[in-house]
Amino acid sequence: MLSAKAIYQEILDDDEAFRLFCSIAAAGEAQGGWENARIATLVPDSYRELAPKVVRHGADEDKHGRIFNALMKKRGLEPVTVPGETDYTMLLEGIGIGLAHDQLRRDDQLSERDIIVYLAHSRVTEQRASEQMQLLLKLFGDHPDVGRAVRMISHDEDNHLAYCNEELLNLSKAGHARLIQRTLRESALAEIRIYRDVSHAVMQHMAGILKWPGAKRAAVSAGIAGVYGYERSGGWRRMVKLKMPEHRNALGGPPPAAEQVPA
Repeated sequence: MLSAKAIYQEILDDDEAFRLFCSIAAAGEAQGGWENARIATLVPDSYRELAPKVVRHGADEDKHGRIFNALMKKRGLEPVTVPGETDYTMLLEGIGIGLAHDQLRRDDQLSERDIIVYLAHSRVTEQRASEQMQLLLKLFGDHPDVGRAVRMISHDEDNHLAYCNEELLNLSKAGHARLIQRTLRESALAEIRIYRDVSHAVMQHMAGILKWPGAKRAAVSAGIAGVYGYERSGGWRRMVKLKMPEHRNALGGPPPAAEQVPA
């Protein structure tokens, strides 16, 4: 029977598939780390209290990238170049979602609207990251090789989602609710398309590495299309709802001293 557990187990058991999976994940996290570091530097004076949280967000993303690289190193594997069609972050930027890298490379201070765009984009993408890691936590949280890494990253992604919700709710109360909801909707509808396309691209690469038969490729492809159909018909709305998290000020302090990249 085809299941998420079976597919991820195949990837985990095959060095080439595992290397591609970790390379894609590490590259995406590294990009997120760089973006947050630049945003923290460019935060406008009226939002300086946000800067330490953005720094923490970026530090977490950098840590995740190191974790995925460490998982490869543990198996004697080197990262591979990430295929462009699997680059979730850059594909989103290519259709105008989030803050453009060209803007972040300049030294111009960001505007209040830029901060809202950053937080709204992050709220949507962190929803995806949190859900993906919750799935991996359910499947492999107790795995002897990857379990600790999965638990650590999942905890961080939940914190990132909580942080985005709380900051956006504060900005909504400050009079930005209409812009926030419009930006969230635009980001969510774009994200579900990019996620579908990236999922198909990753599936094609994995199918080639793992030598899946045509019927299995078709079944996985149909599953990806089914997820997109659900999200397009209304599932995307979960990405735009704002709810005050139980864990307040999730990124308000330094990371715990015990948080180290698993060896």
